[in-house]
Amino acid sequence: MSIKEVSRNKCFGGHVVKYEHHSDELDCQMKFNVFLPQQATETKVPAIFFLSGLTCTEDNFIQKSGAMAEASKHGIALIAPDTSPRGVNIEGENDSWDLGSGAGFYVDATEEKWAKHYRMYSYIVKELHSIVMQQLPIDESRVSVMGHSMGGHGALSIHIKNPSKFKTASAFAPIANPVNCPWGKKAFTSYLGSDQESWKQYDTVELLKVYKNERMNVLVDVGTADGFLEKELLVDELKKTVKELGRESEWSIRYQDGYDHSYFFISTFIADHINHHATVLKA
Repeated sequence: MSIKEVSRNKCFGGHVVKYEHHSDELDCQMKFNVFLPQQATETKVPAIFFLSGLTCTEDNFIQKSGAMAEASKHGIALIAPDTSPRGVNIEGENDSWDLGSGAGFYVDATEEKWAKHYRMYSYIVKELHSIVMQQLPIDESRVSVMGHSMGGHGALSIHIKNPSKFKTASAFAPIANPVNCPWGKKAFTSYLGSDQESWKQYDTVELLKVYKNERMNVLVDVGTADGFLEKELLVDELKKTVKELGRESEWSIRYQDGYDHSYFFISTFIADHINHHATVLKA
């Protein structure tokens, strides 16, 4: 499936390019942004996928995070997809900000209403990954994944299940245990149905209890003033599980004093996260 260039802006010696394509997984038109560093004009470069949070599009991270400044130093590309299918005309998809449009939750829906279009897990892991590797100057052996909030959940769960495809992961304020929080319960009930066992395949805490053989190297940051910390993110539960499994050396979980859930928080620590990925991808 060929991609169409929509716009191109020079940035830190490279370019931010917006592409559009038809997605077979989602059965609709999709857009994504890519930052290609200057080095990409001469050779294939490493890349970080960034998965955004609720209500976001492909633009939020690229426009607000300041990530290109650090990525350009390392010669790393950034790939920022949208957060859900668009324009598929499912009844109720635009009724609430935490379900439907802008809220794909990086799962493959199985409930009939959503199953045809809401396949964001396969879109990211299979389709978009394949498109990017085939049509852009990206080194397939050096790719990782990062995300924020709902996208943090996506990044961590995708990395755990696909460690050879996504070499490392990091997350800002991830929804770490969605099977036990209101956001997750609402989305998983709608997309996956009432069988809560089926939810666990998309839950970082639950996946860690199953995927025990692959050694990880993961960075997580969350702000202590994040209004969602206690009720929705459940990072404490992730930290507890990591400790119980004896995997504290593989997970750096940092509580940043006074920071909230916003892009002010992300932009403050984005350099740490880019450096974390660079250490793995450029090893």
